[in-house]
Amino acid sequence: MAPEHLLTLVARLGYASRGIVYLLIGGLATLAAVDQGGKTTGSKGALAQLLTAPMGNVLLGTLALGLISYALWRCVQAFTDTDHHGKSPKGLTIRTSLAISAITHMLLAVFAIKLVLTLGGNDSGGDSAGTASWLMTQPYGRWLVGAVGLVMISAGVAHGVKGARAQFDRHFDMPHNTQRWAYPICRFGLMSRGLVFMVTGTFFLMAAYHLNPEEAGGIAEVFDTFRQQPFGTPLMALVAVGLFAFGTYSILEAFYRCVNPASEPE
Repeated sequence: MAPEHLLTLVARLGYASRGIVYLLIGGLATLAAVDQGGKTTGSKGALAQLLTAPMGNVLLGTLALGLISYALWRCVQAFTDTDHHGKSPKGLTIRTSLAISAITHMLLAVFAIKLVLTLGGNDSGGDSAGTASWLMTQPYGRWLVGAVGLVMISAGVAHGVKGARAQFDRHFDMPHNTQRWAYPICRFGLMSRGLVFMVTGTFFLMAAYHLNPEEAGGIAEVFDTFRQQPFGTPLMALVAVGLFAFGTYSILEAFYRCVNPASEPE
């Protein structure tokens, strides 16, 4: 198999695996909203739930391979600029967020592998607080945590704009009949994930401001925050369905996204 074809396969496997993770997160959060008091979970909790399914260790191991593939593809996107974001401040911000995405998904894959090897028993929470805590111990740690927050907020805004304007269309090669039902789902999913990114980024900014890494939070903490607001349960359910839609968008990317691994940076 030619290297470019292999990398295309890696990218598609990665998109599908990310989609499965978000389908699990959105589905579990929707059930928690319906249950009103059910426990919400983030990426790690969703993977831990998968382990309880029949042949869960095989499914989780396969998903871990897919997440590694996604991390590798994100590295290619960030460093070779396959999507031609360029070197403008906006482009560099997007490419930095791609690199951060590569790191987070690789860590998620490592967590999944640990679950398979230990057959569960790992703590599925606290990853964002742990990341912030580690960053705080580095030189200029407070500023690093704040920078991560700003990148997340910027990525959230970019997701929202991408969804609202259907900017993903330029990367898709999808039949028009499929677009009719798929594009509304993609737009809703991207805007929902953008909202989650912006709230998560705000958590990191607050952690940096108060020098308290415990204030950093991930998807589970975002859902808990929404639930505490007026009309919190419907809001939480709406965002949960939105993340399920984002999972569907990722699955569609696995089939219809134009992948150009041989592209050169502009």
